[in-house]
Amino acid sequence: MAKVTFLGLGVMGSPMAGHLEAKGHDVTVYNRTTAKAEAWAAAHKGGFAATPREAVEGAGFVMACVGNDDDLRSVCLGPDGAFAGMSAGSVFVDHTTVSAKVTRELAAVAAENGIGYVDAPVSGGQAGAENGVLSVMCGGTEEDYAKAEPIMAAYGRTVKRLGEVGMGQTAKMCNQICIAGLVQGLSEALLLAENSGLDGEALVEVIAGGAAGSWQMVNRHKTMLAGEYEHGFAVDWMRKDLAICLEAGEETGTPMPVTALVDQFYKDVQTMGGGRWDTSSLMARLKAFK
Repeated sequence: MAKVTFLGLGVMGSPMAGHLEAKGHDVTVYNRTTAKAEAWAAAHKGGFAATPREAVEGAGFVMACVGNDDDLRSVCLGPDGAFAGMSAGSVFVDHTTVSAKVTRELAAVAAENGIGYVDAPVSGGQAGAENGVLSVMCGGTEEDYAKAEPIMAAYGRTVKRLGEVGMGQTAKMCNQICIAGLVQGLSEALLLAENSGLDGEALVEVIAGGAAGSWQMVNRHKTMLAGEYEHGFAVDWMRKDLAICLEAGEETGTPMPVTALVDQFYKDVQTMGGGRWDTSSLMARLKAFK
């Protein structure tokens, strides 16, 4: 069992920290809104602190799951940041989906202070975090990963090192690219079925076990057919991620025509007032723009 700090208690971070506590780790949490950290500590056998630096005192492992590049910098750097309070030999594990650029930037600062760094974005959504079955894509040295893997196992069903620092974030971008194109195709198929008088649920029952099947199809088709889009990863966050994907495409000379197109479709969803809808709301856009 280890002394662990968790920074960021959103819809993903809060249950992930809960799994760490349930596994017997000594957990201290920090959240930008201190009341949320205090509430988490009251509901679990854990403590909370008012700053990242205070929260990481004595921790062997510090896990973070915040919003974006700037949020990550803010919890890591500065006199009250996590790096200012972490001891040499400890390991920082970032579960935020951010750019590989900021990952390498912060990993370099961590290394200067003798701190290990593993970038470890996750996939599986809120349900995966709550059920402790996330997929965790990791980048970092073999030594740092080996230290952190047993800790991440508290909430990760699949935890894998994919290379050096930054490769975890690159893998997450590949994940988001696949989801974006897939959800658009699923939306078009379900709408064609609906407009043709074909029972959408019966259709999915037939094709989900074949080559067209996917997690999105199995888990989202019913709510998509019902026009319900309050079940998961928000469009606002997906556009943040797709911007990182497109930037990586430019940097590496990788054409991403489908990703660029679907990103604009999600922009349309935002214009419709659906920024907080889940990513399956591409179906709502099709109905509105037909």
